[in-house]
Amino acid sequence: MGNIYVSSDSGFLGKHEVLQVRVTKAQALANREHIVETASQLFRERGFDGVGVADLMAAAGFTHGGFYKHFGSKADLMAEASACSLAKSLTAAQALDVPGFINVYVTREHRDGRGSGCAMAALCGDAARQAYDVKATFAEGIEHILQTLEAKYRTGTDPEPGEGRKKMIDLLSRAVGAIILSRACPDDSALADEILEVCRAEMIASLPVDDVEPV
Repeated sequence: MGNIYVSSDSGFLGKHEVLQVRVTKAQALANREHIVETASQLFRERGFDGVGVADLMAAAGFTHGGFYKHFGSKADLMAEASACSLAKSLTAAQALDVPGFINVYVTREHRDGRGSGCAMAALCGDAARQAYDVKATFAEGIEHILQTLEAKYRTGTDPEPGEGRKKMIDLLSRAVGAIILSRACPDDSALADEILEVCRAEMIASLPVDDVEPV
């Protein structure tokens, strides 16, 4: 069989060139995903305003000019990277019961691991100052995490309407707030640890007895 050809703007492509085009498209998609992953980590570490496009692309291993082949603006990437980070937080929440979530989330390890930690604790303050798309991304991510935790929460035999959701909004707000307050203190501050320890203990104590595993 002879060569397979497809039309193009410049004429025709041979079968080897067609394969190269397909590989290039696949590589472009992989490059885009890598940029999003890199941005997800850097934004959590430094905040949205603490990372410029040039620094971001250099960290991902690409040139500054290549950014606009993948994204219309930094704001577009901020929304996509936030969705990526929030999806990771959702996956982590899905693997834990409510006490387990508290015991993993409200910890020194999470507090110190900004780049690998939850986007809510790292970026909610930044998101409050951003445009609609970023805020909408956070709202969607927060909603999914609330629904996941609510499904795991034991409300008892005769719960009030919306009791589980109210409890999880309260719990998630306290967990995120504890990390934010602790991070605002110096790394070697006793207060940073005290905030985490007190909040974690109070949150666990507020759960139904059946929900708390014996120590």
